[in-house]
Amino acid sequence: MIIRSRAPLRISFAGGGTDIPPYSEEKGGAVLSTAIDKYAYCTLIPRLDSEIIINLIGHDVIVNQQYSEEAISNGEFDLARSVVKNFAEKGGMNLYIQTDVPLGSGLGCSSSIVVALIGAFMYWLGKRLTDYEVAELAYHIEREQLGIKGGKQDHYAATFGGFNFIEFSREKTVVNPLRIPDHILDELRYHLLLCYVGSRPFLTNIIQNQVDNYVHGKEDVVCALASLRMLTILMKDALLRGRLKDFGELLSDAWESKKRLADGISNDHIDQLYNAARQNGAIGGKILGAGGGGYLLLYCPFDRKHLVAKVVRSLGGQIVHFGFEPGGLRTWETGEDVPTFRPGEVSSDMGGD
Repeated sequence: MIIRSRAPLRISFAGGGTDIPPYSEEKGGAVLSTAIDKYAYCTLIPRLDSEIIINLIGHDVIVNQQYSEEAISNGEFDLARSVVKNFAEKGGMNLYIQTDVPLGSGLGCSSSIVVALIGAFMYWLGKRLTDYEVAELAYHIEREQLGIKGGKQDHYAATFGGFNFIEFSREKTVVNPLRIPDHILDELRYHLLLCYVGSRPFLTNIIQNQVDNYVHGKEDVVCALASLRMLTILMKDALLRGRLKDFGELLSDAWESKKRLADGISNDHIDQLYNAARQNGAIGGKILGAGGGGYLLLYCPFDRKHLVAKVVRSLGGQIVHFGFEPGGLRTWETGEDVPTFRPGEVSSDMGGD
């Protein structure tokens, strides 16, 4: 038996930061986001013994590690080990994790990995959880058990999929799926440009600084968070009404508010790319995720999009093609042969017992 699962990554248009406690619990947060056709995958193959092997599938090699509390700390391995701790009650397994983008890209990759892993274990163990329960469990594992800084939006986007307006409060999170006509979605996609601008620094400090700024009552940050929440609502309304030029302009306003949350969200390279894009016709844009690098999203007039792409490439950016993904977490069983390793395909052990 081979169990496979996948969870989509996401683009967050506005509201990122308002989903992070304590702001979300005290003031209420709101995020507008969509799942995209980039994914985190998990493959679970039960074993006859009790051994647990976690494998990361990269572009050239498979890196493996035995499950161990003392094993070397590594992003994807830590995520997998935490999920295993919550579910491993049936024996040994081989776990394979593969992603379309690296961790820290601003597309919610780590959260999608956790959601995909949960999906595979649910299928294997015959557990039934609602979408809300899956998203809450993923949040608990990543944010509370592992202590990885961040908000709640990524876990819900990966679980539910589609276009959503998500509201956060102390009592609950509410996912509002948006019924957007296909022609509006097609037009929106036609105007968007996704650009990889380079790897990001370790983000804990950026997110922690944002939280500290809010907790300490820094007026500009408190106002910026309130502005982001309001702009998220306005962007949702503009999208539903098909006012896409307004949507692009609001995207620019939201980026200006986001930059006020903490130092490091933007930098000289990002500012150079964004300003050059605006000078060549882009109406609005933002860095996805916490900031500092990763992916730059731009909204462009259709007859200027090629010029914006050209200048972004000239400054070292990479254009990435994508589409909207209406579905969320998917899990299935396949009967294909269990994989075998060829010489040179598997690295040495990374520190397990």
